[in-house]
Amino acid sequence: MKTRLILSFAIALIGALSLAVSAQIRTSASDSGESVNLRIDVDRSVLPAGAAERAVVKIALDGMRLPRRHARPPVNLALVIDRSGSMSGDKIVKAREAALEAVERLGRDDLVSLVVYDNVVETLVPAQRVGDGRQLGEAIRCIEARGGTALHGGVTRGASEVRKNLADRRYINRVILLSDGLANVGPSSPGELGRLGTSLMKEGISVTTIGLGLGFNEDLMTRLAQCSDGNTYFVEHSSDLSRIFAAELGDVMSVIARRVVIEIDFPQGVRPICFVGREGTIRGQRAELTLNQLYGGQEKFALIEVEVAPAEAGVEREIARARVSYDDAVKQRAATLTAVRSVQFSESRGAVVKSADHKVQADYAANVLAVAKDQAVALVDANRRDEAGSLLRQRAAELKKSAELYGNSSVRELATAAAPAAAKLEQDGLSNAERKTFRAESAQVRGQQALGN
Repeated sequence: MKTRLILSFAIALIGALSLAVSAQIRTSASDSGESVNLRIDVDRSVLPAGAAERAVVKIALDGMRLPRRHARPPVNLALVIDRSGSMSGDKIVKAREAALEAVERLGRDDLVSLVVYDNVVETLVPAQRVGDGRQLGEAIRCIEARGGTALHGGVTRGASEVRKNLADRRYINRVILLSDGLANVGPSSPGELGRLGTSLMKEGISVTTIGLGLGFNEDLMTRLAQCSDGNTYFVEHSSDLSRIFAAELGDVMSVIARRVVIEIDFPQGVRPICFVGREGTIRGQRAELTLNQLYGGQEKFALIEVEVAPAEAGVEREIARARVSYDDAVKQRAATLTAVRSVQFSESRGAVVKSADHKVQADYAANVLAVAKDQAVALVDANRRDEAGSLLRQRAAELKKSAELYGNSSVRELATAAAPAAAKLEQDGLSNAERKTFRAESAQVRGQQALGN
C-alpha cells in the first residue's frame, strides 16, 4: 500500500510561513524573449514592524515551453540496464520493451549508448547516432538476465560513453539507470554513489534512477539521482516501465537550460539561515545553488529561510537580489538574468496576513515535510517509531495552525494527511514498499520533479 505523503516540514515559526507575491519584482527575462524567467517571491510581501522576523525567500525559474517551430537540443543518452539474475522473467521482458519504446521516441541524430551489467559491465552499443535504430534494437532484444549487480560500474561505464561527446555543447547529457537489485559488486554504499553523482553533475551529466520492484536499495538510488540533479522513480510493477521511460524521455527532450548557477545576495539586516529542501551553500550574505538542467514548461526553485532585522512601519526594504547564469540549450549561448525584491513593514496584522502568497506557502510546506519524511525513515530504521510518528504529528499541528491563520486550503490538506500517517508510523512502521515510496516521493518533491513523472 502506498502512503503518499507529499508533505513538508513544519512551519517552525508560523509567521515565517506566510508566503506571498511581491510588491517589487524586477527581472531581465520577462519581455526579452529569454528561455528562462526569473522571479523572487517572499513568504509575505508585508512583514510585521518593530521586531525581528523570519521569512522565506523563493528564487523561482520558469522554463519557457519550447515552441514547436524550434528544434529541440539533441540528446546524448546512455541506457544502463541491470541484467542480474533477479531481473529474470517479466522484469527483463518489460525492461526490453520500455527501452525499445524509448529508442523509438528519439531522433535519428540523437546519440545513444547501451550498457548492461551483472557481475561484469558490458557495453553492447557504444555511443553513436540512433539512425534507424536497428542496431540498438537488436542489442536490446538480446539482453538476458544473469549474475550479480555491479551497479557502480554500470553507471561509471554509461557516463564514460556520454563523456565521449561531452565537448559538443549542443547535447543534453543523461544516464538512465534501471535496476531491481542491491549493488553487491564494487562500490555499494549511498555515500559512494552520491559522490559519483556529485562528480558527474560537475561534468554536466545527470543520472536518472529507476528502481524496479522491492529488492533495490532506495537510499542508494535516490542519493545518486539527487546528487547529479536527475530524476528518481520507484516502479513496483514492471508493467509501469514503459510509462516511466516515456515520462523521462519527455523531460530529457524538453531541456531548455543547463549548468544553471543561482547566486542570491542578501543586504545587511537580512541573514540567510538555510536552504529548505535543496542542498546549497551559504557564505556570509550570499547563498549559492547549482542545477544541472531546467525543463520547458516547468518551474524549478530554491527556498531560503532568512532572519530579517526589525524595521519601522511604512519602511520598504530590499530583502534579496538574485543572479542566474545558464547555458541556453536552444539558442546555444550563455545567458544571465537578474532580479531584486523588496518588502514593506506594517503594524497591521491584517495587512501581513493579506500579503501571504499561498503558492509559496504550500511549496515551503511540501519541502519541509519532505525533509521530515526522510527523518522519519531514519527513526523507523532505528526502531524509534514513536519518535517518527511524533515528528509527523507535530508537523501536522504546525501546518494546521498556519493554514488557519492564512486561510490556506493547500496547507490544510497537507496537515490533514500528516496526522493519520503519523499514527500509522507509530503502529506499523514502514513496509518495504512504503519505505521506497517515502524515499522516492521525498526526492521528487525536493527536486521539483514533474508530477506526471
